[in-house]
Amino acid sequence: MKEISNLIWICAVIAAIVLIAGFHWKSRQEDQVQKRKRMVDTQIRRRGVKDIAVLSAMSKVERHLFVPSTLQHKAYDDTPLSIGHGQTISQPYIVAYMTEVLELSKTDKVLEVGTGSGYQAAVLAELCDSVFTIEIVRPLGVRADKVLKQLRYSNIYTKIGDGYLGWPEHAPFDAIIVTCAPFDIPPSLKDQLAEGGRMIIPAGSKGRQQLYLLRKVKGKLKTYNVLDVLFVPMVDSLGNKY
Repeated sequence: MKEISNLIWICAVIAAIVLIAGFHWKSRQEDQVQKRKRMVDTQIRRRGVKDIAVLSAMSKVERHLFVPSTLQHKAYDDTPLSIGHGQTISQPYIVAYMTEVLELSKTDKVLEVGTGSGYQAAVLAELCDSVFTIEIVRPLGVRADKVLKQLRYSNIYTKIGDGYLGWPEHAPFDAIIVTCAPFDIPPSLKDQLAEGGRMIIPAGSKGRQQLYLLRKVKGKLKTYNVLDVLFVPMVDSLGNKY
């Protein structure tokens, strides 16, 4: 009887531990949901992002899963965050703004240059048919691919390579988004933009960067200067800046 009593006591303790752990997990999940809602309401919507689909994607994608564990408590703050290797995950507003100006549809094929954490790719994947994303820093690309697969994004295709060259095997693209800044807009990316396509890209030297929106109309590119920004530079495999 004593052995049975001990077994019952042990089972009760284990059940209590599981229950408490489950409660804390649910509490953390609810807390993250509230943080995302607050992020969208205060950082994004109030600054003029109106596209309902973009706001929904920003509310859904769990940004804290794309940052280092030591920075997860800051995941929904109004700031870029370091993801290692001299790279950052962009400020939530910038992610939303750049996504909105692309005017994506469910049938669009999108090229992303600069996978980084994979967060921007996840947001894009909520809005379009397919995302082809390239990262020059192998450890970041491998980590992002792992996270995106764990989250079951079957419409995101990752590649370790030089984003300056684009991804010609899958061109043309309905939209191109670049999350690192070359000095000038790469000709290869211009060539890989489909008729009627849109490209959003930062360009210039550090401290004097502009965010440009390009539209291809009847084979010609129209360029619009839309915002002052500060992005990490675009580099080649040796770390040289483009």
